Amino acid sequence: MIEPIQNHAEQRTLELLRESGAMLEGHFLLSSGRHSDKYFQCAKLLQYPDRTAEALTPLVKWIKADMEKLSLDAVAGPAMGGIIAAWELGRQLGLRSFFTERNDNGEMSLRRGFEVQQGERILIVEDVITTGKSFGECAAALESLGAKIAAIACVVDRRAADAETGSLPETPWPLYAACRVEAHNWDAGSCDLCKQGIPVVKPGSRKTT
Repeated sequence: MIEPIQNHAEQRTLELLRESGAMLEGHFLLSSGRHSDKYFQCAKLLQYPDRTAEALTPLVKWIKADMEKLSLDAVAGPAMGGIIAAWELGRQLGLRSFFTERNDNGEMSLRRGFEVQQGERILIVEDVITTGKSFGECAAALESLGAKIAAIACVVDRRAADAETGSLPETPWPLYAACRVEAHNWDAGSCDLCKQGIPVVKPGSRKTT
């Protein structure tokens, strides 16, 4: 396995996010229901095919170096944030790409005639990872159909460091991230920005839970 993406590649991804207006600072309500001082609207980056390809190319190289171990068959992204990122990673890796989405009951599921085979090894891709909830829901939907989750990947890893151990919350799968960004996030009841009386903004597209 090669070393994680070098700093210059991460910095370039951050530059592309800023150039696209995809990294915001303020007081935000996340789709997880938590509050944060940063928000990543990766759709603003992903609207540019050339910038998207550049941001994900180092990530693809990293994944390809581990391909013998990962033995990937396909790439999947949870709607909406993972669709374009998964498609671009699938294109660069030469793999089939599809997406999961919520059904009428709000549950993540495989629709539109997409299918997975028993034992098929899937790379799940999201635009941003904060708590890993979307990854978990997507994985559960695919595993219920017999697929195996080989790894997960994202454009931005913005998980909060654990205050006691200084480490990031663990994921049950190998994680490949184009960049890692330190961003505070709090439970709504203990938000430092709320205590300062700073109004909260909800810029995302998904209802909070």
